[in-house]
Amino acid sequence: MIGLFLLFLGAKIGEELARRLGQPAVVGELLGGFVVGPGALALVVPGDTAAVLAEIGVVILLFAVGLEVRLDDLLAVGRPAVLTALVAMILPLGAGVVVGLGIGEEMFTALYIGLALAATSIGITSRVLAELGVLDRTFARVVLGAAVIDDVLALVLIGIVSGAATGDISGSTLLVAVSGFGLIGLGFAAARRARGLRREVFTWPLFAETPLVPAFMLMFAVALIAAAIGLAAIIGAFVAGLIVAETEAREELEHEIRPLGQIFTPFFFAVTGAQLDLSAMLDLPVAGLAIGLALIGVATKAAGGVIGAWSLGRWSSATVGFGMVPRGEVGIVVANLGLAAGLLTAGLFSAVLVAVVLTTIIAPYLLAWSIPRASAEASASAGPELDARGAGGSP
Repeated sequence: MIGLFLLFLGAKIGEELARRLGQPAVVGELLGGFVVGPGALALVVPGDTAAVLAEIGVVILLFAVGLEVRLDDLLAVGRPAVLTALVAMILPLGAGVVVGLGIGEEMFTALYIGLALAATSIGITSRVLAELGVLDRTFARVVLGAAVIDDVLALVLIGIVSGAATGDISGSTLLVAVSGFGLIGLGFAAARRARGLRREVFTWPLFAETPLVPAFMLMFAVALIAAAIGLAAIIGAFVAGLIVAETEAREELEHEIRPLGQIFTPFFFAVTGAQLDLSAMLDLPVAGLAIGLALIGVATKAAGGVIGAWSLGRWSSATVGFGMVPRGEVGIVVANLGLAAGLLTAGLFSAVLVAVVLTTIIAPYLLAWSIPRASAEASASAGPELDARGAGGSP
């Protein structure tokens, strides 16, 4: 219990300092977790309970993000989202393989390095987008759509590489892909069917004095289904948010879910920050490799966004790329799989882990810098179009 308190306290103190200094709040929560964690003051080592609260926190975060995104708006950016997901997966994967082979590692080790750089964690980005109030912008919807596709592709590739490394490739990898896209498709169909659903449907059960309780049950159910078929639970939570967003209870739920997010979500970022161990940086070769991988990770994802979403404009496409930069828990999982399989040495594992966390910390700064420019660019491009419409409609 003391450990949970210290994690929460560290996250909130970090957030307070970050806000007062005009920095993204999520950076403060990450650094707060690092300060109280094993890599700094060592006041707490996050255990299973902290991991559960962190999982609940990020699930609530993605559910809240889904509530603020309309299905039609998300589907309208399908093409740039798909293109961004593909390019932003291929570039870092290829770069990671080149780096791995360049330092003398075998192919499967190089592939794990590439996978750690290719995976995207939407938790960090969605928090920054929500903080800055731009979830309704086109570039934000492209980021969310690309991240969902990226998650499915990453899991499929992880299954293929892991199976090939151990000599056991089965049909389960294909099943994950089919099930993943199937769940997303069913979720989108359910969202259409839920359009205009009355608030009273949520409060019909006697145990539900507020729509939040049934909506929370739906969130957990879809998240559990996503986890059961091999997807990240947060994808299920996001889909559940999309479904509920089409109902009349949307605004009430947005208001009621916010305090829960403020309590639980900081645990996710604090636990992530606590995983950073800077002692590995004392080894110069490891430090150099970690920094190099982090820079490659940022550059390739940014390039993927620019290429995939260039039609949105220069700053909007760059923002899409920056939104794909955080690797977070997905990259950490890949690194742990490589270590468990004996393909990553302790030094290489440390370098990959530090690179993953560095991309997670860098991304909010990149987004905070580019989002105002992307918003101004979008407003400027919309202005002449609106003026033309007004001129055409005047007598």
